[in-house]
Amino acid sequence: MPTVIDVQHLTKTYEFYRKQPGLLESFKSLFRREKLFTHAVNDISFSVAEGELVGFLGPNGAGKTTTLKVLSGILYPSSGEVRVLGFTPWKREHAYQKQFSIVMGQKNQLWWDLPAMDSFLLNKEIYEVPKRNFDATIEELSVLLEVTPLLDVQVRKLSLGERMKMELIAALIHQPKILFLDEPTIGLDVVSQQKVREFIKAYNTTKRTTILLTSHYMDDVEQLCERVIIINKGIIAYDGNLRRLVDAYVDHKVITVTFTKSVARADVERFGTLQSHDPARAVLAVPKGSSREVSAQILTHLPVDDILISEVPIEEVVRKIFQSSEIKEQ
Repeated sequence: MPTVIDVQHLTKTYEFYRKQPGLLESFKSLFRREKLFTHAVNDISFSVAEGELVGFLGPNGAGKTTTLKVLSGILYPSSGEVRVLGFTPWKREHAYQKQFSIVMGQKNQLWWDLPAMDSFLLNKEIYEVPKRNFDATIEELSVLLEVTPLLDVQVRKLSLGERMKMELIAALIHQPKILFLDEPTIGLDVVSQQKVREFIKAYNTTKRTTILLTSHYMDDVEQLCERVIIINKGIIAYDGNLRRLVDAYVDHKVITVTFTKSVARADVERFGTLQSHDPARAVLAVPKGSSREVSAQILTHLPVDDILISEVPIEEVVRKIFQSSEIKEQ
């Protein structure tokens, strides 16, 4: 598949000034100030193929949103080359702006006091969408997102989940080839999060839209992305398959056991590394290759009511990478 996003040695540096507190220091700063620099993004390179849905992960301040803003033309880079669909984003060419969308979970593009449909009609004119295409897109997306009865309701009267669904519709009216999603499920309840995930997955599958997704919710990443790019302190720490990432950083599985009667801590910890324990329940970490054997031993020697073998949560894997001093590129 052709490459639609190509980033080479992208750097974004911000300069700022340091001033000591106090009136005298404020006066001194009028004549001489200490200039400092911070690298929001520091010489990163990656590419994304057409139709890929890639997770772009990292802690707060890692450089995720800065990168998305450069890719969408909102920010100019300090150095490096970026090509998206063959365009240089910060030139803000009209032909490019009609082929991508960006949805930021913490910022609204809809008019607060108007029905969502009014904002959709405005986007129709901005992106020069033919009426037939517009009507078909609105009908398709509103049915998929289950918001058809809400199209004429003021945005301010919608729930947070309903507003996010409307934001997605607004972003997709012109059927962009690339979609940048910055925390699309932030603040949503569990049901709304799942609905948004299902929609994103279905849309990517049917339309082959290339999607770059940032999220702090590991459920988003696990359910949507086969490939992840992890950025930390402005540097790419990992770029590759999500499952390979887990295999590389996790050497154990988690066994959760509930008992039919109280079991002492000493009787449980001989089967593995005890992560938590109370008389009726225990959680153990055991080596990957021996999880079934250990489970059989537990069933034989302890009064087991239920036993569950599970993988280590993805968030724990990512946390290990952030805490590691070794930067890996794969």
